[in-house]
Amino acid sequence: MITRPHVKINLGLNVLRKRPDGYHDLETLFLPYTGYHDTLEIIPGDGWSETSASLFARYGASGEEIPTLAQAFRPDGKAMVTIARAEGVDWDPLKDLTVKAYALLEQDFSMPPVKIFLEKTSPVGAGLGGGSADAAFALRMYNDLFGLELTDEALAGYAARLGSDCALFIWDRPMFGEGRGEILTPWDLDLSAYDLQVIVPEGIAVSTAEAYRGIVPGMPEEPLRSVLARPVGEWPGRLVNDFEKTVFALHPQLGAIKQSLYDAGAAYAAMSGSGSALFALFPKD
Repeated sequence: MITRPHVKINLGLNVLRKRPDGYHDLETLFLPYTGYHDTLEIIPGDGWSETSASLFARYGASGEEIPTLAQAFRPDGKAMVTIARAEGVDWDPLKDLTVKAYALLEQDFSMPPVKIFLEKTSPVGAGLGGGSADAAFALRMYNDLFGLELTDEALAGYAARLGSDCALFIWDRPMFGEGRGEILTPWDLDLSAYDLQVIVPEGIAVSTAEAYRGIVPGMPEEPLRSVLARPVGEWPGRLVNDFEKTVFALHPQLGAIKQSLYDAGAAYAAMSGSGSALFALFPKD
């Protein structure tokens, strides 16, 4: 089974308060975006892969210090994972969220051995949630492959245990996020009058820890729901991403890119999530 997990952007992101568990309460509107995606194949342990030959041919002989293709086997032999990425795979494949999704389901179900093949082409460290998408799509694939008969609500519950924004990709529609981002409410959003452009600056990756450093939580002057109900033309200055202040101070070029989007005629522009990706809404002619 092959899927193509895509990414998301955040329309507004308010960091409201620090929680006793160390996380932060926030509010944001998640919007799925298909302009970037990975390719994920999961097959039973004795199955035949449609993607592995291509991955090894294109990534397997890079000779780079950070390998562009990494493969690992779980000690018990129940999971083999192969990850390919042109910029290099600088994380332990066995700690990838697609493997963690398997291990999470394994706590409640008798799971057959699997082979996982992941080609990472969505940006990493850009605030677009590509890893979360991989996790959620993997949960769906395990559910379908092995007849677990989990509802979307149950899958979203598992996804929320893997990451704050993972559950969004189970529903895969605009959702208003609260709590850590895992409390989701459907949101009707019509942006048909606009073209959405997403920019991922080269050479800039922002870790979540880096983005939170310096954040001062607080309640916004106007609730996010109220701002989102306004016309897009009224969003600038009202629909804010609290991470911009911290991240733009560290990477001034991101603030310059945002301004250039407005200079080019954007009705609204902002950073997505914890950065470094930026996006803009341009009125259609």
